[in-house]
Amino acid sequence: MLSGCSVYNFTGTGKIDAKTFQVNFFHNNADLIEPGIDRDFTLALQDLIQNQTNLNLVSNGGDLVYEGEIVDYRTTPMTATADQQAAQNRLTIRIMVRFTNKNKESDNFEKTFEFYKDYPGTQQLVGSSLNAAIKEIYDRITQDIFNDSLAKW
Repeated sequence: MLSGCSVYNFTGTGKIDAKTFQVNFFHNNADLIEPGIDRDFTLALQDLIQNQTNLNLVSNGGDLVYEGEIVDYRTTPMTATADQQAAQNRLTIRIMVRFTNKNKESDNFEKTFEFYKDYPGTQQLVGSSLNAAIKEIYDRITQDIFNDSLAKW
């Protein structure tokens, strides 16, 4: 019933004229460096595409190529108490993505994706709470990248 060299699956991607994809390493070029977030993002994007498509991951020569960099990683106070203490903080991560579809150049884009996690000003975002916040942010950003590049939502 499904024929040809197209990929079809039930995650909303429809038909994709590609068999392979590659995700180049996303370097952390943010002013504030959090060790390991570049590797974690690269792997998160690879995993999401592998889990939601039938495309094969390759290290070079992919039909679809994702590349870019982490351009911002910051924590900012969002609200303050009466004594000028942060009542709520926000961790924000912004990632510049360049997507290339070698089979359909009109799908190519360069775009910034950003998401955040709010947390109480009394809480220190370290260890497992930091890892959980970054995972939540990456889940949203990688899904947004997937939607823009493959699902067209």
